[in-house]
Amino acid sequence: MPETSFLNFTIEAGVATLTLNRPDVFNSVNKPLALALQQYLRECQQNPEVRAVLLTGTGKAFCAGQDLAEITGPDSPEVAEIVEKHYNPIVQLIRELDKPVVAAVNGVAAGAGANLALACDIVVAKESASFIQAFSKIGLIPDSGGTYFLPRLIGLQRAAALMFTGDKVSAQEAVQMGMIYKAFPDESFDTEVAALVSKLAAMPTKGLAYTKQLLNTTFGNDLTQQLRAEADYQLRAGHTTDYREGVSAFMEKRKPTFTGQ
Repeated sequence: MPETSFLNFTIEAGVATLTLNRPDVFNSVNKPLALALQQYLRECQQNPEVRAVLLTGTGKAFCAGQDLAEITGPDSPEVAEIVEKHYNPIVQLIRELDKPVVAAVNGVAAGAGANLALACDIVVAKESASFIQAFSKIGLIPDSGGTYFLPRLIGLQRAAALMFTGDKVSAQEAVQMGMIYKAFPDESFDTEVAALVSKLAAMPTKGLAYTKQLLNTTFGNDLTQQLRAEADYQLRAGHTTDYREGVSAFMEKRKPTFTGQ
């Protein structure tokens, strides 16, 4: 595993927490951070102890996007190369991870930082946090899946306006337009996030993974295709240990104990 102080990684009670840790530059992403994030996401996929993943940041920001110092020197790589090698693999890993991924946006999420959050399954934020599609301010286009996820979340018209103007969206506004799930008061944010990821980690992990895979295909399938996919994944879910435990607990009027199997 990569050794870096730029990203803190812990596993506790089934929850893997990845904390971006470059607060002095608002957790902007450089090569070591991007590669470490890729490696730890792969670890989350492979480690059976991990049943939910939390992505968050330290300090005042969630993530300010790309560290521009890395791409402005005389020998710097092209922006497209950074996107292909650093950000695209992270987005793919988040979407392919067979466990729920929660983004806990603790502060400003700008540019690629905003879109990495939106690639996650569930996004929650501090009430004081904000989201900015900042690319147009420096003459670039939204990347890291932004043009894919944002229109699907809030519609083409709003997505275009936010991407063209680079206007700041408050956490409350993001909730209202369907961009994120919930905004929590700053003072209770950590408690609310911990409760959410703990709940997910205690749920039937394979069933959640199958649901995620169905959501990944829903906008590419017609109704008949999606119904067939639901039948296929329901068959798989019906053969899990957690399904048997859920039914037994319901019949016995007790709380189920899911193992993720």
